[in-house]
Amino acid sequence: SAAALLILAAAVGLAVALGLLPRAPVNRFCAASNNRTGFLCDDRATCIPASQVCDRVSNCRNGEDEQEKLCGDLPRSLPGYLVFHCSNPAYWVYADQRCNRMNDCGDCSDEMGSSAACPPCGSEWWSCSPVLYEYCSCVPRRLCRDGIQHCLSWSDEYIC
Repeated sequence: SAAALLILAAAVGLAVALGLLPRAPVNRFCAASNNRTGFLCDDRATCIPASQVCDRVSNCRNGEDEQEKLCGDLPRSLPGYLVFHCSNPAYWVYADQRCNRMNDCGDCSDEMGSSAACPPCGSEWWSCSPVLYEYCSCVPRRLCRDGIQHCLSWSDEYIC
C-alpha cells in the first residue's frame, strides 16, 4: 500500500512534468525594488520590475518573462497585477509605472486619478497642479529655481 502510493505519486508527478495533467497556476507576484510590483522568475528568487516583462530582453534565467503565452496579446495576456489601465481605455502602462511621478498615461491618470491612489508628494518633490511637460502633480525639488517653468503657476521658480 505504501509502495502503491509512492508509485501513484511518481506517476502523477511525471504526468504533470510532461504536461499531461494541468498544473496549478503559479503565483508570480512579487515586490521588486522600491516596493514596486514585480514578476517572480522560475528560480523563485529573482523578482524583476513589471515593466521589464515582455520588453524583448530576457531578465529571467529561463526566459519566462518573454514567453509567447505571457507576451502574445498585450496587455490581455499579462496577469492583472502587472497592468494599470489609464483613464483612456486605449492606453495602459505597467503597474510599476503607476505613482512613479511621471506622466506615463499621457493624461496623468496613472499619477492623479482615483484608480491610481497615489500618495501625496514626498519631501523630495514640490507639489503644484497643473504641471507642464512630463510630470503631473509633483515636480522634483532639484528642478526648483532652474530657470525652466515646470508648474503652470511658476511656483517652482519663485516659491519652491
